[in-house]
Amino acid sequence: MSDVISDYQKWKQQGEDLRIQAKHAMETRFRELLAEAVTIAEEYRSDFGAPLKPPPPVTAFRYKAGHTKAKKTAKPKAAAPPKPEAPAAKVNPKVAGLQKKLATARKKLDDAKAAGGVTRNLEDRVYEIEDELRLAEQA
Repeated sequence: MSDVISDYQKWKQQGEDLRIQAKHAMETRFRELLAEAVTIAEEYRSDFGAPLKPPPPVTAFRYKAGHTKAKKTAKPKAAAPPKPEAPAAKVNPKVAGLQKKLATARKKLDDAKAAGGVTRNLEDRVYEIEDELRLAEQA
């Protein structure tokens, strides 16, 4: 009877060792795949200018995007006195957002016209955003 118990304990230990090895292998593979996904997402963003969206089952995929542009490290000249800047007029964030939406909508409209597609809904959207922008600028 002790033979069966010792065999069982050996089998259980081997199973635990295999479980630990499988766990480490899966974690390593998962990290490798995520690193590859990040690389692909950054390349897609740099080539096509838009973020690559994950599939619907993935609810969150966040990463710190690498800096693709070189930072300027030149220091200002010590001999030159700083120029006083004129106070910039505060830009209404709502207006800025609408201007951005308008630019995007116009680009989509131009793309649709170039492709020969249906443009009525895009034209309507441009007019709607222009109206919102006029109202926001008046306020």
